[in-house]
Amino acid sequence: MPGDRLVHREPAPDVPADAPRIGVLALQGDVLEHLRALRRCGAEAVEVRTAEQLAAVDGLVLPGGESTTIGKLLERFGLMPLLRERIVDGLPVFGTCAGMILLSDELDQDRAQPLVGGLAVRTRRNAYGRQVDSFDTALEVTGVEGGPLDVSFIRAPRVEAVLGTDVEVLAEVDGHAVVVRQGRLLAAAFHPEVTGDDRLHAAFVDTVRQVRRAP
Repeated sequence: MPGDRLVHREPAPDVPADAPRIGVLALQGDVLEHLRALRRCGAEAVEVRTAEQLAAVDGLVLPGGESTTIGKLLERFGLMPLLRERIVDGLPVFGTCAGMILLSDELDQDRAQPLVGGLAVRTRRNAYGRQVDSFDTALEVTGVEGGPLDVSFIRAPRVEAVLGTDVEVLAEVDGHAVVVRQGRLLAAAFHPEVTGDDRLHAAFVDTVRQVRRAP
């Protein structure tokens, strides 16, 4: 099954009883790294592979990986309708790299790519080249304190067009949006989980906490 690289799992650390329960979609991609980052930020982080697990989380991370593969697996395992429904109902979701692609309402190429949607942007896959063109950089992100984020662009997408007036562009590279937010949806073109800079994860965990506390 996809995600077999996670067979050797670490025991989850103790977390406060009121910690938000945040899932990481564990069909394929950088799952373990996101789990570690979320736990460092005080969340109860769990793998999500089934509808029952998806229904039980307060927030969800869509990790980097192969967006086409993840999209097709969402459909194969019957998770796509429930995920779309939960997003409409206000589930906070953080998509990174492939996760940004999946959250996008439109893709400017590869029409066969299954999309979750919900984020009013048009995205381009592999906008920064192939694996050999990957790069690390320091990136200023609006709302994130403490200076630039250390981030890693690996076969990264970018936003080609913002389609909704309520979409906030939080960071750009060469004039193209690479971090966007729309309501409770957050998306980043890069891999924040691989650098050890957890501030974007911390911001997402804070969002999930606020949503849980809302009446």
